[in-house]
Amino acid sequence: MQHQINSHPTPPPGCPAHGNTQLFGPEFGSAPERHYEHLRSLGPSAPVDIAPDVEVELVTSYDAALYILQNPASFVRDSRRWNALNEGRVPADSPALPMMGYRPNALFSDGAAHARLRQAVTDSLASIDELQLVRQTQQSADYLISQFSSDVRGQADLMADYAQPLPLLVFSDLFGCPPEIGDRVIAGISGIFEGTPGADQVLGGALGELIALKHRRPGNDVTTRLMQHTAGLSDEEVLHQLVTLLSGGTAPLAAAIGTSSALYLGEDWPAGLPVEDAVVQTLWNYAPIANYAAHYPTHDVDLGGRVLRANDPVVISFAAANTDPKLTEHREQLSGKAHLAFGAGPHACPAKDPAFMIAVTAVESLLNRLPDVETRVRFQDLAWVPAPWSRSLVSVPIRFTPRSVTQTAAESSRPQDASQAHAAQYSSTSYQQPAAHSASKAKSGLFSRFLAWTRGE
Repeated sequence: MQHQINSHPTPPPGCPAHGNTQLFGPEFGSAPERHYEHLRSLGPSAPVDIAPDVEVELVTSYDAALYILQNPASFVRDSRRWNALNEGRVPADSPALPMMGYRPNALFSDGAAHARLRQAVTDSLASIDELQLVRQTQQSADYLISQFSSDVRGQADLMADYAQPLPLLVFSDLFGCPPEIGDRVIAGISGIFEGTPGADQVLGGALGELIALKHRRPGNDVTTRLMQHTAGLSDEEVLHQLVTLLSGGTAPLAAAIGTSSALYLGEDWPAGLPVEDAVVQTLWNYAPIANYAAHYPTHDVDLGGRVLRANDPVVISFAAANTDPKLTEHREQLSGKAHLAFGAGPHACPAKDPAFMIAVTAVESLLNRLPDVETRVRFQDLAWVPAPWSRSLVSVPIRFTPRSVTQTAAESSRPQDASQAHAAQYSSTSYQQPAAHSASKAKSGLFSRFLAWTRGE
Protein backbone atom coordinates (compact mmCIF):
# COMPACT_ATOMS: atom_id res chain seq x y z
CA MET A 1 0.00 0.00 0.00
CA GLN A 2 1.27 3.47 -0.83
CA HIS A 3 0.69 6.65 1.16
CA GLN A 4 1.19 10.27 0.18
CA ILE A 5 3.24 12.71 2.27
CA ASN A 6 3.17 16.26 1.02
CA SER A 7 2.82 14.89 -2.56
CA HIS A 8 6.00 12.76 -2.22
CA PRO A 9 5.32 9.08 -2.94
CA THR A 10 6.62 6.71 -0.28
CA PRO A 11 7.85 3.30 -1.42
CA PRO A 12 6.52 0.26 0.42
CA PRO A 13 8.60 -0.75 3.44
CA GLY A 14 10.81 -3.72 2.75
CA CYS A 15 11.17 -3.01 -0.96
CA PRO A 16 14.82 -3.81 -1.83
CA ALA A 17 14.98 -0.89 -4.28
CA HIS A 18 13.37 1.77 -2.12
CA GLY A 19 16.65 3.51 -1.34
CA ASN A 20 16.08 4.55 2.25
CA THR A 21 18.25 7.28 3.71
CA GLN A 22 21.09 5.63 5.61
CA LEU A 23 21.71 6.89 9.14
CA PHE A 24 25.13 5.33 9.48
CA GLY A 25 28.59 5.63 7.96
CA PRO A 26 30.91 8.57 7.27
CA GLU A 27 28.54 10.38 4.89
CA PHE A 28 25.83 10.62 7.54
CA GLY A 29 28.30 11.27 10.34
CA SER A 30 29.87 14.22 8.57
CA ALA A 31 26.61 15.93 7.62
CA PRO A 32 23.59 14.62 9.57
CA GLU A 33 21.67 17.89 9.23
CA ARG A 34 21.65 17.54 5.43
CA HIS A 35 20.07 14.10 5.85
CA TYR A 36 17.51 15.46 8.32
CA GLU A 37 16.63 18.28 5.91
CA HIS A 38 15.88 15.73 3.19
CA LEU A 39 13.83 13.60 5.55
CA ARG A 40 11.79 16.61 6.69
CA SER A 41 10.77 17.17 3.07
CA LEU A 42 9.03 13.78 3.23
CA GLY A 43 6.84 14.70 6.19
CA PRO A 44 7.00 14.44 9.99
CA SER A 45 8.47 10.96 9.66
CA ALA A 46 10.09 8.80 6.98
CA PRO A 47 11.61 5.33 6.64
CA VAL A 48 15.39 5.11 7.15
CA ASP A 49 17.97 2.38 7.57
CA ILE A 50 19.32 2.79 11.11
CA ALA A 51 21.84 0.00 10.41
CA PRO A 52 22.44 -2.30 7.43
CA ASP A 53 19.18 -4.18 6.67
CA VAL A 54 17.39 -2.58 9.64
CA GLU A 55 14.54 -0.25 8.69
CA VAL A 56 12.80 2.04 11.15
CA GLU A 57 10.49 5.03 10.88
CA LEU A 58 12.40 8.17 11.91
CA VAL A 59 10.47 11.09 13.39
CA THR A 60 12.08 14.44 12.53
CA SER A 61 9.28 16.83 13.54
CA TYR A 62 9.40 18.41 17.00
CA ASP A 63 5.61 18.36 17.37
CA ALA A 64 5.33 14.75 16.17
CA ALA A 65 8.16 13.65 18.45
CA LEU A 66 6.50 15.29 21.44
CA TYR A 67 3.17 13.67 20.52
CA ILE A 68 4.71 10.19 20.44
CA LEU A 69 6.82 10.67 23.58
CA GLN A 70 3.78 11.85 25.53
CA ASN A 71 1.33 9.25 24.23
CA PRO A 72 2.16 5.94 25.98
CA ALA A 73 -1.29 4.52 25.25
CA SER A 74 -0.54 4.33 21.52
CA PHE A 75 3.27 4.09 21.53
CA VAL A 76 5.04 1.65 23.85
CA ARG A 77 8.72 0.85 24.41
CA ASP A 78 8.74 -2.95 24.72
CA SER A 79 10.85 -4.07 21.75
CA ARG A 80 9.67 -7.67 22.04
CA ARG A 81 6.85 -6.41 19.78
CA TRP A 82 9.30 -5.64 16.94
CA ASN A 83 7.84 -7.27 13.81
CA ALA A 84 11.02 -7.58 11.77
CA LEU A 85 12.97 -9.02 14.71
CA ASN A 86 10.30 -11.60 15.47
CA GLU A 87 10.16 -12.56 11.80
CA GLY A 88 13.93 -13.08 11.57
CA ARG A 89 14.53 -10.08 9.29
CA VAL A 90 17.08 -8.38 11.57
CA PRO A 91 20.66 -9.70 11.21
CA ALA A 92 21.77 -11.50 14.36
CA ASP A 93 24.98 -9.45 14.48
CA SER A 94 23.29 -6.13 13.74
CA PRO A 95 24.71 -3.13 15.65
CA ALA A 96 21.09 -2.07 16.13
CA LEU A 97 20.34 -4.97 18.45
CA PRO A 98 22.40 -3.83 21.45
CA MET A 99 20.68 -0.45 21.21
CA MET A 100 17.13 -1.60 20.46
CA GLY A 101 16.91 -5.12 21.86
CA TYR A 102 14.75 -5.71 24.93
CA ARG A 103 16.24 -5.49 28.42
CA PRO A 104 14.31 -5.81 31.70
CA ASN A 105 14.76 -2.17 32.69
CA ALA A 106 12.64 0.96 32.94
CA LEU A 107 13.63 2.08 29.44
CA PHE A 108 12.01 -0.92 27.75
CA SER A 109 9.04 -1.30 30.11
CA ASP A 110 5.53 0.10 30.01
CA GLY A 111 2.58 0.60 32.32
CA ALA A 112 2.80 -0.68 35.87
CA ALA A 113 6.15 -2.43 35.29
CA HIS A 114 7.67 0.80 34.06
CA ALA A 115 6.18 2.83 36.91
CA ARG A 116 7.65 0.45 39.49
CA LEU A 117 11.18 0.45 38.05
CA ARG A 118 11.10 4.14 37.24
CA GLN A 119 10.10 5.08 40.78
CA ALA A 120 13.01 3.11 42.21
CA VAL A 121 15.44 4.86 39.87
CA THR A 122 14.09 8.39 40.38
CA ASP A 123 13.93 8.02 44.18
CA SER A 124 17.49 6.68 44.30
CA LEU A 125 18.80 9.53 42.14
CA ALA A 126 16.78 12.15 44.02
CA SER A 127 18.73 11.42 47.19
CA ILE A 128 22.04 12.50 45.58
CA ASP A 129 23.34 15.56 47.37
CA GLU A 130 23.92 18.33 44.82
CA LEU A 131 26.91 19.79 46.62
CA GLN A 132 28.48 16.36 46.91
CA LEU A 133 27.88 15.76 43.19
CA VAL A 134 29.63 19.02 42.33
CA ARG A 135 32.53 18.09 44.60
CA GLN A 136 32.86 14.65 43.07
CA THR A 137 32.82 16.14 39.58
CA GLN A 138 35.40 18.77 40.50
CA GLN A 139 37.65 16.20 42.09
CA SER A 140 37.39 13.85 39.10
CA ALA A 141 38.14 16.81 36.82
CA ASP A 142 41.14 17.85 38.91
CA TYR A 143 42.55 14.34 38.79
CA LEU A 144 42.22 14.00 35.01
CA ILE A 145 43.67 17.47 34.40
CA SER A 146 46.59 16.64 36.68
CA GLN A 147 47.35 13.65 34.47
CA PHE A 148 47.69 15.54 31.20
CA SER A 149 48.45 19.14 32.19
CA SER A 150 52.16 18.52 32.83
CA ASP A 151 52.71 17.36 29.24
CA VAL A 152 55.74 19.36 28.09
CA ARG A 153 54.09 20.02 24.71
CA GLY A 154 51.10 21.58 26.41
CA GLN A 155 48.75 19.47 24.30
CA ALA A 156 46.00 16.94 24.96
CA ASP A 157 42.85 15.45 23.44
CA LEU A 158 39.92 16.81 25.37
CA MET A 159 37.70 13.83 24.49
CA ALA A 160 40.04 10.93 25.30
CA ASP A 161 41.87 12.58 28.20
CA TYR A 162 38.99 14.36 29.89
CA ALA A 163 35.40 14.24 28.60
CA GLN A 164 35.18 10.47 28.18
CA PRO A 165 36.71 9.27 31.47
CA LEU A 166 35.21 11.99 33.70
CA PRO A 167 31.60 10.67 33.83
CA LEU A 168 32.92 7.15 34.44
CA LEU A 169 34.81 8.33 37.52
CA VAL A 170 31.80 10.24 38.83
CA PHE A 171 29.37 7.37 38.27
CA SER A 172 31.70 4.80 39.83
CA ASP A 173 31.82 7.02 42.90
CA LEU A 174 28.04 7.53 42.97
CA PHE A 175 27.40 3.79 42.65
CA GLY A 176 29.71 3.09 45.59
CA CYS A 177 32.26 1.00 43.71
CA PRO A 178 35.38 -0.15 45.54
CA PRO A 179 38.56 0.34 43.46
CA GLU A 180 38.87 -3.05 41.75
CA ILE A 181 35.17 -3.27 40.85
CA GLY A 182 35.19 0.34 39.67
CA ASP A 183 38.10 -0.45 37.37
CA ARG A 184 36.13 -3.27 35.72
CA VAL A 185 32.93 -1.22 35.50
CA ILE A 186 34.88 1.45 33.62
CA ALA A 187 36.60 -1.15 31.41
CA GLY A 188 33.25 -2.81 30.67
CA ILE A 189 31.24 0.28 29.80
CA SER A 190 34.11 1.76 27.78
CA GLY A 191 34.47 -1.53 25.91
CA ILE A 192 30.78 -1.65 25.07
CA PHE A 193 30.94 1.72 23.33
CA GLU A 194 34.22 0.80 21.64
CA GLY A 195 32.87 -2.56 20.45
CA THR A 196 35.35 -4.62 22.50
CA PRO A 197 34.41 -8.34 22.48
CA GLY A 198 33.25 -9.56 25.88
CA ALA A 199 32.85 -6.07 27.33
CA ASP A 200 29.22 -6.68 28.30
CA GLN A 201 30.27 -9.76 30.28
CA VAL A 202 32.96 -7.72 32.05
CA LEU A 203 30.41 -5.06 33.00
CA GLY A 204 27.78 -7.58 34.07
CA GLY A 205 30.26 -9.52 36.18
CA ALA A 206 31.54 -6.36 37.90
CA LEU A 207 28.04 -5.08 38.68
CA GLY A 208 27.02 -8.52 39.94
CA GLU A 209 29.93 -8.41 42.37
CA LEU A 210 29.00 -4.86 43.38
CA ILE A 211 25.45 -5.94 44.21
CA ALA A 212 26.71 -8.92 46.23
CA LEU A 213 29.06 -6.58 48.11
CA LYS A 214 26.22 -4.17 48.93
CA HIS A 215 24.18 -7.06 50.37
CA ARG A 216 27.05 -7.62 52.81
CA ARG A 217 28.01 -3.98 53.35
CA PRO A 218 25.32 -1.45 52.38
CA GLY A 219 26.54 2.07 51.75
CA ASN A 220 25.39 5.61 51.13
CA ASP A 221 25.23 5.17 47.35
CA VAL A 222 22.82 4.75 44.45
CA THR A 223 23.33 0.97 44.27
CA THR A 224 22.34 0.44 47.90
CA ARG A 225 19.34 2.75 47.57
CA LEU A 226 18.10 0.83 44.52
CA MET A 227 18.48 -2.45 46.39
CA GLN A 228 16.68 -1.19 49.48
CA HIS A 229 13.85 0.60 47.65
CA THR A 230 10.31 -0.33 48.60
CA ALA A 231 9.69 -1.44 45.00
CA GLY A 232 11.56 -4.62 45.96
CA LEU A 233 13.81 -4.96 42.91
CA SER A 234 15.48 -8.31 42.35
CA ASP A 235 19.25 -8.42 41.98
CA GLU A 236 18.81 -8.88 38.22
CA GLU A 237 16.55 -5.83 38.04
CA VAL A 238 19.04 -3.76 40.04
CA LEU A 239 21.82 -4.83 37.68
CA HIS A 240 19.84 -3.83 34.59
CA GLN A 241 18.93 -0.43 36.06
CA LEU A 242 22.62 0.18 36.78
CA VAL A 243 23.54 -0.81 33.21
CA THR A 244 20.91 1.62 31.91
CA LEU A 245 22.20 4.46 34.09
CA LEU A 246 25.78 3.79 33.01
CA SER A 247 25.15 3.40 29.29
CA GLY A 248 22.49 6.11 29.16
CA GLY A 249 24.54 8.52 31.23
CA THR A 250 28.24 8.23 30.61
CA ALA A 251 28.52 8.39 26.81
CA PRO A 252 25.97 11.21 26.34
CA LEU A 253 27.60 13.15 29.19
CA ALA A 254 31.02 12.73 27.60
CA ALA A 255 29.60 14.04 24.33
CA ALA A 256 27.97 17.01 26.08
CA ILE A 257 31.17 17.91 27.96
CA GLY A 258 33.31 17.65 24.82
CA THR A 259 30.95 19.61 22.56
CA SER A 260 30.20 22.28 25.17
CA SER A 261 33.90 22.80 25.84
CA ALA A 262 34.70 23.02 22.13
CA LEU A 263 31.84 25.50 21.61
CA TYR A 264 32.91 27.69 24.52
CA LEU A 265 36.54 27.71 23.40
CA GLY A 266 35.62 28.28 19.76
CA GLU A 267 36.34 31.52 17.95
CA ASP A 268 32.63 32.21 17.40
CA TRP A 269 31.58 31.99 21.06
CA PRO A 270 30.45 35.45 22.30
CA ALA A 271 32.59 36.73 25.14
CA GLY A 272 30.85 36.97 28.48
CA LEU A 273 28.27 34.23 28.00
CA PRO A 274 28.32 31.68 30.83
CA VAL A 275 29.23 28.01 30.50
CA GLU A 276 25.57 27.10 31.09
CA ASP A 277 24.72 28.70 27.74
CA ALA A 278 27.24 26.51 25.93
CA VAL A 279 25.74 23.39 27.49
CA VAL A 280 22.20 24.48 26.61
CA GLN A 281 23.27 25.23 23.02
CA THR A 282 24.84 21.78 22.83
CA LEU A 283 21.62 20.14 24.03
CA TRP A 284 19.61 22.06 21.44
CA ASN A 285 21.87 21.89 18.39
CA TYR A 286 24.07 18.83 18.99
CA ALA A 287 21.83 16.50 21.00
CA PRO A 288 24.21 13.90 22.50
CA ILE A 289 21.59 11.17 22.03
CA ALA A 290 20.75 11.92 18.42
CA ASN A 291 18.39 9.15 17.28
CA TYR A 292 16.97 6.72 19.81
CA ALA A 293 13.91 5.87 21.92
CA ALA A 294 12.29 3.29 19.65
CA HIS A 295 8.53 3.16 20.14
CA TYR A 296 6.11 0.52 18.86
CA PRO A 297 2.58 1.58 17.89
CA THR A 298 -0.05 -0.56 19.60
CA HIS A 299 -2.24 -0.07 16.50
CA ASP A 300 -1.88 1.51 13.07
CA VAL A 301 -1.47 5.27 13.52
CA ASP A 302 -1.82 8.02 10.90
CA LEU A 303 0.97 10.57 11.33
CA GLY A 304 0.88 13.44 8.87
CA GLY A 305 -0.65 11.25 6.18
CA ARG A 306 1.71 8.32 6.68
CA VAL A 307 0.55 5.12 8.38
CA LEU A 308 2.81 3.92 11.18
CA ARG A 309 2.06 0.22 11.36
CA ALA A 310 1.53 -1.58 14.64
CA ASN A 311 4.72 -3.04 16.11
CA ASP A 312 7.06 -1.52 13.50
CA PRO A 313 9.73 0.57 15.28
CA VAL A 314 9.34 4.34 15.33
CA VAL A 315 12.61 6.04 16.36
CA ILE A 316 12.73 9.61 17.63
CA SER A 317 15.35 11.90 16.10
CA PHE A 318 16.04 14.20 19.03
CA ALA A 319 18.67 15.90 16.90
CA ALA A 320 16.29 16.64 14.02
CA ALA A 321 13.37 17.57 16.29
CA ASN A 322 15.49 20.09 18.21
CA THR A 323 16.58 21.77 14.98
CA ASP A 324 13.13 21.64 13.35
CA PRO A 325 12.86 24.84 11.25
CA LYS A 326 9.29 25.26 12.49
CA LEU A 327 10.78 26.12 15.88
CA THR A 328 13.07 28.81 14.52
CA GLU A 329 10.56 31.64 14.76
CA HIS A 330 9.77 31.15 18.43
CA ARG A 331 12.63 29.08 19.86
CA GLU A 332 14.03 32.10 21.67
CA GLN A 333 10.70 32.42 23.47
CA LEU A 334 10.79 28.77 24.56
CA SER A 335 12.20 27.69 27.88
CA GLY A 336 15.86 26.74 27.71
CA LYS A 337 14.70 23.29 28.81
CA ALA A 338 12.18 22.86 25.99
CA HIS A 339 14.68 20.85 23.96
CA LEU A 340 14.19 17.09 23.67
CA ALA A 341 17.79 16.11 24.40
CA PHE A 342 16.61 14.46 27.63
CA GLY A 343 13.45 13.09 26.05
CA ALA A 344 9.92 13.88 27.27
CA GLY A 345 6.93 12.13 28.70
CA PRO A 346 7.00 9.11 31.03
CA HIS A 347 10.39 7.91 29.75
CA ALA A 348 12.20 11.27 30.00
CA CYS A 349 15.70 11.02 31.45
CA PRO A 350 15.37 10.74 35.26
CA ALA A 351 18.83 12.24 35.76
CA LYS A 352 18.61 15.34 33.57
CA ASP A 353 19.33 17.81 36.38
CA PRO A 354 22.39 15.94 37.72
CA ALA A 355 23.60 15.42 34.15
CA PHE A 356 23.36 19.13 33.38
CA MET A 357 25.17 19.95 36.62
CA ILE A 358 27.99 17.50 35.86
CA ALA A 359 28.46 18.91 32.34
CA VAL A 360 28.57 22.54 33.52
CA THR A 361 30.93 21.71 36.40
CA ALA A 362 33.24 19.75 34.10
CA VAL A 363 33.59 22.62 31.62
CA GLU A 364 34.05 25.20 34.38
CA SER A 365 36.71 23.05 36.07
CA LEU A 366 38.66 22.82 32.82
CA LEU A 367 38.58 26.59 32.36
CA ASN A 368 39.52 27.26 35.98
CA ARG A 369 42.45 24.83 36.04
CA LEU A 370 43.79 25.73 32.60
CA PRO A 371 42.92 29.42 32.16
CA ASP A 372 44.73 29.77 28.82
CA VAL A 373 43.39 26.55 27.27
CA GLU A 374 42.36 26.82 23.62
CA THR A 375 41.38 24.47 20.84
CA ARG A 376 43.85 23.70 18.08
CA VAL A 377 41.14 23.08 15.46
CA ARG A 378 38.20 25.31 14.57
CA PHE A 379 34.86 24.01 15.84
CA GLN A 380 33.42 23.67 12.35
CA ASP A 381 36.42 21.54 11.30
CA LEU A 382 36.13 19.00 14.12
CA ALA A 383 35.12 15.46 13.14
CA TRP A 384 32.05 13.71 14.52
CA VAL A 385 31.60 10.02 15.31
CA PRO A 386 29.76 8.46 12.32
CA ALA A 387 27.06 6.73 14.38
CA PRO A 388 23.28 7.17 14.21
CA TRP A 389 22.67 6.95 17.96
CA SER A 390 24.87 9.71 19.29
CA ARG A 391 26.36 13.06 18.31
CA SER A 392 29.86 13.08 19.70
CA LEU A 393 33.12 14.62 18.60
CA VAL A 394 35.88 12.17 17.69
CA SER A 395 38.54 14.36 19.29
CA VAL A 396 39.08 17.92 20.44
CA PRO A 397 42.80 18.81 20.31
CA ILE A 398 43.65 21.46 22.90
CA ARG A 399 46.76 23.38 23.92
CA PHE A 400 47.71 25.16 27.12
CA THR A 401 50.66 26.28 29.18
CA PRO A 402 52.06 23.11 30.77
CA ARG A 403 51.89 22.94 34.53
CA SER A 404 55.16 21.93 36.18
CA VAL A 405 55.38 18.48 37.68
CA THR A 406 56.22 20.06 41.04
CA GLN A 407 53.18 22.30 40.87
CA THR A 408 50.88 19.47 39.82
CA ALA A 409 52.15 17.14 42.53
CA ALA A 410 51.84 19.78 45.21
CA GLU A 411 48.30 20.60 44.20
CA SER A 412 47.25 16.97 43.95
CA SER A 413 48.56 16.17 47.41
CA ARG A 414 46.16 18.55 49.12
CA PRO A 415 42.50 19.51 48.53
CA GLN A 416 41.98 22.92 46.93
CA ASP A 417 39.30 23.97 49.39
CA ALA A 418 37.02 22.68 52.10
CA SER A 419 34.56 21.14 49.64
CA GLN A 420 37.30 19.08 48.01
CA ALA A 421 38.59 18.07 51.46
CA HIS A 422 35.13 16.67 52.17
CA ALA A 423 35.10 14.86 48.84
CA ALA A 424 38.54 13.39 49.46
CA GLN A 425 37.45 12.19 52.87
CA TYR A 426 34.31 10.65 51.36
CA SER A 427 36.28 8.77 48.72
CA SER A 428 39.01 7.50 51.01
CA THR A 429 36.78 6.37 53.86
CA SER A 430 34.01 4.85 51.78
CA TYR A 431 36.16 2.36 49.94
CA GLN A 432 38.58 1.03 52.53
CA GLN A 433 39.84 -2.47 51.81
CA PRO A 434 42.40 -4.72 53.52
CA ALA A 435 45.91 -3.44 52.87
CA ALA A 436 47.10 -6.69 51.32
CA HIS A 437 44.22 -6.69 48.85
CA SER A 438 44.81 -3.05 47.92
CA ALA A 439 48.51 -3.66 47.39
CA SER A 440 47.87 -6.72 45.24
CA LYS A 441 45.80 -4.67 42.83
CA ALA A 442 48.71 -2.25 42.34
CA LYS A 443 46.33 0.55 41.30
CA SER A 444 45.95 -1.16 37.95
CA GLY A 445 42.87 0.67 36.71
CA LEU A 446 41.61 4.23 36.26
CA PHE A 447 39.33 4.22 39.28
CA SER A 448 42.00 2.68 41.53
CA ARG A 449 44.48 5.33 40.47
CA PHE A 450 41.91 8.07 41.01
CA LEU A 451 41.06 6.92 44.53
CA ALA A 452 44.74 6.55 45.39
CA TRP A 453 45.27 10.13 44.13
CA THR A 454 42.46 11.42 46.39
CA ARG A 455 44.33 9.90 49.35
CA GLY A 456 47.59 11.56 48.32
CA GLU A 457 49.26 8.23 47.51
